[in-house]
Amino acid sequence: MAMPLRQSMKVAAYLFEQKLRKRDKFALIVELEPLFACNLACEGCGKIQHPAGVLKQRMPVAQAVGAVLESGAPMVSIAGGEPLMHPQIDEIVRQLVAKKKFVFLCTNAMLLRKKMDKFKPSPYFAWAVHIDGLRERHDASVAKEGVFDEAVEAIKEAKRRGFRVTTNSTFFNTDTPQTIIEVLNYLNDDLKVDEMMLSPAYAYEKAPDQEHFLGVQQTRELFKKAFAGGNRRRWRLNHSPLFLDFLEGKVDFPCTAWAIPSYSLFGWQKPCYLMSDGYVQTYKQLLEETDWDSYGRGKDDRCANCMAHCGYEPTAVLATLGSLKESLRASRETFTESRG
Repeated sequence: MAMPLRQSMKVAAYLFEQKLRKRDKFALIVELEPLFACNLACEGCGKIQHPAGVLKQRMPVAQAVGAVLESGAPMVSIAGGEPLMHPQIDEIVRQLVAKKKFVFLCTNAMLLRKKMDKFKPSPYFAWAVHIDGLRERHDASVAKEGVFDEAVEAIKEAKRRGFRVTTNSTFFNTDTPQTIIEVLNYLNDDLKVDEMMLSPAYAYEKAPDQEHFLGVQQTRELFKKAFAGGNRRRWRLNHSPLFLDFLEGKVDFPCTAWAIPSYSLFGWQKPCYLMSDGYVQTYKQLLEETDWDSYGRGKDDRCANCMAHCGYEPTAVLATLGSLKESLRASRETFTESRG
């Protein structure tokens, strides 16, 4: 995984500790959702479908920080909804950074320039800006004109101020290898973001648009063509080489959703943030009361087309660390990206 050295070392030490303690399930990164409200209505997301009373709720700082500490995970991705709508989001970030957790604040960037003064650059903090395509394509995906341009200006300003900036791009069956290449080239070469994450759209059951999610074979064909010609080595992708192999269909993995648990206003979500089979109030309950072996492609029909990073990136990371050959390969690709 193309992480900065400090982050890579801490995550490696954490994984080694889990092995020494003989833990077979543990959190690698927590998906923290301190609110469901959003200032956009993206067609591929179902978070704002919650009742109005739920959309008005904001998670208390102590509860948000406490959940991450309870899990023990070294990393946290703060999502929503739109996290920058939370009045105390800067305090949540400040306390997590003070605990030396690596924090990725996911945002559509509509409020980023307005709220940026509340945050400070840190090796433990990064913005994760959602970009689904170039101007026309991205604005269509979020159902509002001007969002792409605002996100680009916010990224430029954040970079100017010394923040680490990553992006997150979701691709649908309306995408082609060329549309993927175009947006990743732009993010990598023109905006020069630090890292990029990508994900095939998974059929999130509450999303308004149910027609444009990718199937497994579509995903493999799409990314195999997009990655051709050395692109995946050239792009600064925030994924392990084995996960990229997985997207291309070169390898297959079981789902390890337990490694990226989701915590929201309702509690710990079973089994992952894309599916909801109930909630529990403690992380211990999540691990012990979820039948993890019943999820994943070939086990649950709802998982049939899922190739999302929350289920399969952890498997790829663990497989990488369990193999000297793959560890060396990951190191070589990270070094190549850092020089590119």
